[in-house]
Amino acid sequence: MNAVSSALTRGLALLYIALLVLIPVGGLLLKVADRPPALLWAAITNPVAVATYQLTLVAAIAASGINCLFGLVLAWILERYAFAARRLANALVDLPFVMPAAVAGITLAVLYGPEGPLGPFLAPGTLLGGFLKALGLSEVRLAYSQAGVVLAMIFVTLPFAVRTLQPVIAQIEPETEEAALSLGASPLQTFWRVLLPEILPALLTSFALCFARGVGEYGAAVLISGNIPYESLITSVYIYQRLEEYDYTGATAVSLVLLVFSLAVLVGINLLESWSRRADANR
Repeated sequence: MNAVSSALTRGLALLYIALLVLIPVGGLLLKVADRPPALLWAAITNPVAVATYQLTLVAAIAASGINCLFGLVLAWILERYAFAARRLANALVDLPFVMPAAVAGITLAVLYGPEGPLGPFLAPGTLLGGFLKALGLSEVRLAYSQAGVVLAMIFVTLPFAVRTLQPVIAQIEPETEEAALSLGASPLQTFWRVLLPEILPALLTSFALCFARGVGEYGAAVLISGNIPYESLITSVYIYQRLEEYDYTGATAVSLVLLVFSLAVLVGINLLESWSRRADANR
């Protein structure tokens, strides 16, 4: 009876995965296989499409790196310090999870747009704008630019960084740091030699998760990036534009490229998790 129940449970789990993941992916692959290879290659290597790949990858890497840095700081503060608004701050970390993507995009565009409350701080006549101008940046825009793409990705991927790092930080005993400091190590040496080896696997996993989420971002980015070809158009928005123009071959071909990106990141995440488990076992 237990064997039958176990087999039924596994079968239902596999069926669920097949309905949600395998069948849609298989349908995409069948759609691609039905098209002439030359036509698919032309769609994949279209100059506009290639520009979207480059921007999407660079923006996702930049957003992931920024979130790993500030996500580590935020996770450390939430786990190690007690303050009045700690619960509220901890809850706000999950806001990008529950906020509709369109609402997030509109919020960012309103806040950082030229007429928004934060956008004018970058104008040439302001202190920050003058500093940026001295650096040779005559016009800096967060909204409707490549910076807007990075900003949208930072917003939607922040929870992945913080929530991946928090459990690891919680497991590090404060006595470990105190022992290193009492033995004469500086705070920087303590972080570099004692804390970083403990955090590094989770830090790499958080980077991979942020990158995977950022590559597929659409809802927030479409409203704040401007979607200008060769400038601020990302791959997911480009796919939607192809569909709007009834170019199903182009949309399918570029979707395949994103699928390959996603699978590569998934393999990387699994390898990082395996490395993390081995590192934990060896400690």
